[in-house]
Amino acid sequence: MSLIKSISGIRGTIGGKAGDGLSPLDIVKFTSAYATFMRRYSPVKSNVIVVGRDARLSGRMVLNTVVGALTGMGFDVVNIGLATTPTTELAVIGEHACGGIIITASHNPRQWNALKLLNHNGEFLTDAEGKQVLALAEAEDFDYADVDHLGREMKNYTWLRRHIDQVLALDLVDVDAIRKADFTVAVDAVNSVGGVAIPKLLEALGVKRVVKLFCDATGDFGHTPEPIPENLTAISERMGQGGIDVGFVVDPDVDRLAIVMENGEFFVEEYTLVAVADYVLSHTPGSTVSNLSSSRALRDVTLKHGCSYTAAAVGEVNVTTEMRRTGAVIGGEGNGGVIYPASHYGRDALVGVALFLSLLARSGKTVSQLKATYPQYSIAKDKLQLDPSMDVDAILKAVEQHYQGERVTTIDGVKIDFEDGWVHLRRSNTEPIIRIYSEARTMEEARHLADGVKNLILKSNP
Repeated sequence: MSLIKSISGIRGTIGGKAGDGLSPLDIVKFTSAYATFMRRYSPVKSNVIVVGRDARLSGRMVLNTVVGALTGMGFDVVNIGLATTPTTELAVIGEHACGGIIITASHNPRQWNALKLLNHNGEFLTDAEGKQVLALAEAEDFDYADVDHLGREMKNYTWLRRHIDQVLALDLVDVDAIRKADFTVAVDAVNSVGGVAIPKLLEALGVKRVVKLFCDATGDFGHTPEPIPENLTAISERMGQGGIDVGFVVDPDVDRLAIVMENGEFFVEEYTLVAVADYVLSHTPGSTVSNLSSSRALRDVTLKHGCSYTAAAVGEVNVTTEMRRTGAVIGGEGNGGVIYPASHYGRDALVGVALFLSLLARSGKTVSQLKATYPQYSIAKDKLQLDPSMDVDAILKAVEQHYQGERVTTIDGVKIDFEDGWVHLRRSNTEPIIRIYSEARTMEEARHLADGVKNLILKSNP
């Protein structure tokens, strides 16, 4: 069994002894710690916390436990039921809540679940705030309400509809163009809440023909849930049979969006943000942000529009912080996470679908023709297993010094930017490894860059 405590929340496998997995006792402890933190430190003096969940098999049990702990701490809970992560984020704002909890383990397999913790803006807690919650949980430093001050649960299942209405109201979402394009769209929602959300959004956008794969929100995932090519053979094969203009794939909590081209080939997750940013920048010029491990293609597209690009440390909260600092009009992460401030500061696959279909409809191109207009890069993802005796900080420092003649960034591990590519090394928070991402014009070149850095480390640490 596994239980992972991090600044963004707590995740683990269901079952086993308390402390070994995500047991009801662990759920109560960390929910209580979060409620204590919000009571003491939230700048919004609201007594309301929003709770939503994806369709995981354990979701109802976890939700009931969370609601019980929050009302036991004296908070009123707005239970929005089955909801995407971005829907929950919007509900926090709309309900004037002091925070929110999203019950989802994102792309992790079916035996996992998690509590993702939000602030009053519907955004993830910062590193410092997350550490405070963990400290409160470790000390079990919380007091429950007496019988006269227990919170109450209020159910409000209207938020998906309100989320879709908000997407339709965005200036750059062209419903008329999408309707006239008369698209046929395939959807793979891995039998989670996206199987409800994405078809309803497409219907509202005027798409009349939707081919559904794994769109029953049972939580019994039809395949490994991370939306990467090796897990998506069913939609790829169906698209390859012809007759479908575009395919959309979302993860269980619908904050990541992968796109499949009309020929069954993958648009590549990295290019979801690139395409949407190109569309946004062509209408509203401004700066862009992605994380250090995301494709250089976003930078290239941004510069093409005469705008400025900035890289942030990996992690959604780091990207949104940098987006606010720079006033970015679009940003996100290369895993298919689109963050569009005109909507809200959170990764949102519904926004991504609507903006991409608007772009596709206005372009008059097929998806593969559209992909061909963007800078072509390949990203390789590798890792280096570490011996427990190895000093990771010393290793990263040595790499930084060796490549000091190149452009080196150290805000999150070490990233080396070469003329024709880059390599990014990061310490894993959960395993004794260094993650090594690299990008170049071809996969062979990307792997060659990564191998060069790996060989340098291995020679220094035989």
